[in-house]
This record gives sequence, C-alpha cells and structure tokens, in this order.
Amino acid sequence: MKNKRITEAIILAGGFGTRLKHIVSDVPKPMAPINGIPFLSFLFHKLIAAGIEHVILSTGYLHEVIESCYGNVFETLRISYSTEEEPLGTGGAILLGMSKVCMDNVLVLNGDTLFEIDFAKLMDYHLQKGSLLTIALREENEVSRYGSVLVDDEGKITSFAEKNKVHGKGLINGGIYLINTKLFLKISLPTKFSFEKDVLEKFYDQINFYGLAFNSYFIDIGIPEDYARAQREFLQLKY
Repeated sequence: MKNKRITEAIILAGGFGTRLKHIVSDVPKPMAPINGIPFLSFLFHKLIAAGIEHVILSTGYLHEVIESCYGNVFETLRISYSTEEEPLGTGGAILLGMSKVCMDNVLVLNGDTLFEIDFAKLMDYHLQKGSLLTIALREENEVSRYGSVLVDDEGKITSFAEKNKVHGKGLINGGIYLINTKLFLKISLPTKFSFEKDVLEKFYDQINFYGLAFNSYFIDIGIPEDYARAQREFLQLKY
C-alpha cells in the first residue's frame, strides 16, 4: 500500500550490548533503564508523536524481557515482534521484520540510539527523490567513532568511510533509515548479513541511496560514557 506519511517502523532491538555488559547485564540494550524508564519507551514516545501507528520490534537476545514489558500495545502504538532464533546481523533482522510491514515505505531505527529528527521532512525528501533508501545523517565535529558518509550536491550518497579511518568534522550515519520495501527485491542477499556492509557499502554506487542531514539531538547509549550522559540529559527531554 502506498503511503505519503510514515505509519510503520522497525526497531532493531536484538543487540547483546557487549560494551554495557558490566553495567546492564539482565536486559537487552534497548531496555537499559534511563532514570528508571526503559530506553525503548523514549523511542516509542518519539514515534507516537511523529504519527507512527505500528512498530515491529526485531528482537533476539532476552526477547522475552521486552515482550513481557510491552506486550502488543504501548499507548496508541500497536506492537508486533520479529524474533530471531539465531543472530541474523542487522540486515537479516531488517529483512525478517519486513515480513510484517504493510506499507511501501518503513522507518528503521536502532534500538539504542535516539536521534530527534523531523520524520515528516525525511519522508518528503525520500518521496521527492523517488528513493529506495534514505538515511538520516548527523553533523558531527568528530566522526572517527562512527565513520563518515559523503553526499553530492543532490544528496546522493557517494561514499562511506570506516570508523577510525577519517577524522574531523563531517556527516555520520544517524542510524535511522527510510526504506522502500522494493529495495530487497532488487538485490540478492543471504539470510544473515550486515545491512551496513552488505547493502549500504556494497550497493550505494549501483542504486541511488540518499542522505539528509540533521543537526538535532543525538545520543547512542552503546558505550558506558554515553549511557551515563543519557541519565543526565534525558531529564531535560520532553517524554
């Protein structure tokens, strides 16, 4: 079904959270508590505010913790689950989640990252470009931790640089994608694969992928320093 606004999202919530293991060991990383509230709840509230009606949680490690907490509804948000029986990589997890998507375009987010972008603006841009894949990019003063993304004057992605290979100011992958479901019909992929390595970096020069930059609030709780920062900064966020 064609959609001119985003109503569905896939959240990648199956990570092990290895770097947070000594701080949060009994829940999946997206369930890490921020001042007593699971990180995932903050993402849900942002999606509801953006008009998302259906979210597919791509789960794996300790999936039962997430399911017992949220069930099939969170306020106005309908929740479905796409559970990996074994780790499938980020790409395999997205592909599995796609089986529960009803619309042509779906938002995909990392379950350990909050990036406060204008989702409607991303969708308008995505449709304007006729894009199969549009990435929300983040302007950073130091890109070495994340790697960088280059775009041309039309917003088309022209290259990806790996972590620690480039330094200084630039654009990073903000971990939010708008994907047209036809993308996976155009490329042949295994069951297990990395979305970043096996799709983004492999096909950007064969298929027009686009990027749109935002300079809004961004945090990735995947490392202890930023998990601690979230405890302070989320007190200021509108929940």
